[in-house]
Amino acid sequence: MHGILSASAGQEQLLTELLVTHAKMPVLIGELISVEIWKHKIFPVLCRLQDFKPRSTFPIYVVLHHEASIINLLETVFFYKEICESAEDSILDLIDYCHRKLTLLAARSTKAQAVTSAELRAEHLASPSSMQELQKQAEMMEFEISLKALSVLRFITDQVDSLPLSALTRMLNTHNLPCLLVELVEHCPWSCWEAGKLKKFENGTWHVVPPEDQVKMTKLDGQVWLALLNLLLSPECQHKYRFDGFNKSQLLKVPVIRDHILKKNSGKWEAIAKHQVKHAFSLTEEELKLQARRWAQTYSLDMMEALAPDKPRCRVCGVEAAKRCSRCRNEWYCTRACQVQHWQKHKPACNLMAEVSRSVDDL
Repeated sequence: MHGILSASAGQEQLLTELLVTHAKMPVLIGELISVEIWKHKIFPVLCRLQDFKPRSTFPIYVVLHHEASIINLLETVFFYKEICESAEDSILDLIDYCHRKLTLLAARSTKAQAVTSAELRAEHLASPSSMQELQKQAEMMEFEISLKALSVLRFITDQVDSLPLSALTRMLNTHNLPCLLVELVEHCPWSCWEAGKLKKFENGTWHVVPPEDQVKMTKLDGQVWLALLNLLLSPECQHKYRFDGFNKSQLLKVPVIRDHILKKNSGKWEAIAKHQVKHAFSLTEEELKLQARRWAQTYSLDMMEALAPDKPRCRVCGVEAAKRCSRCRNEWYCTRACQVQHWQKHKPACNLMAEVSRSVDDL
């Protein structure tokens, strides 16, 4: 979280130097893939356990959100060549990860607008969270994580002249990424038609596109085209490699992080889930209070607002807002009239969040 804040504050050069100096890129990529595997192997088991009734689902949500935090950080720093080089052989695992996410994007229906985490309002969480709500949140995050993976892949292709031969082979031959990117150009999952209006996904939300702007490219469109340009027209990618013994050993390298985790834990996923239920997600009241203090410090409103790309908007009419609910500090309004109009809908969530805030302050 602090790394993302440093990057958003224009200190990405310092952050990049620290990540390279301390050889943290393979560690971050390993964390990213570990959480991805946990989400697909352990989380479904937790959701199926009939006797698992956690006092709070927030610890599980933090694990789910960890993947989004890491891919956000990678999107910020992979712009730099030295970051890409410092990933070393783990770049293969990251390429595989991006391919999996892009495949999910390509398979997404173009008729339906993806629901995103930004649209999950506090009103929907007025009642205590459940595992079903966590599943919905995980689906929401998956779309945005996949879009971040597209940006990361594009930055990787910017460095084709310094990538190992095994990475180029992975992108061009193993996964045939050019064809996958063409599929994204054709179906464009970040764009959809709804009630006769074109909507595009930008900066975490869906926007209606005015008719005069419908032919303009978005940042996501540009990422796909730039990746295609790098993979198809770069001399490094067009060059024919000499297939001698050394090159063969390089080209046949395989990513090791995901395969190692899957092989080591094969057949143990249910046991791991039950172990985590007992030791990680069934916290005592004192342990929950300790974690609540940490979360309150890490996910403070000031920190979250520092990451917001746009100015806050009125919950009622959508114009820029300067007034905030003084009780829960979660909703924004342009005038007192809008706040009064929205109070009956906002009241349950406001009461809940104000109570949580008081509880954390009393810890």
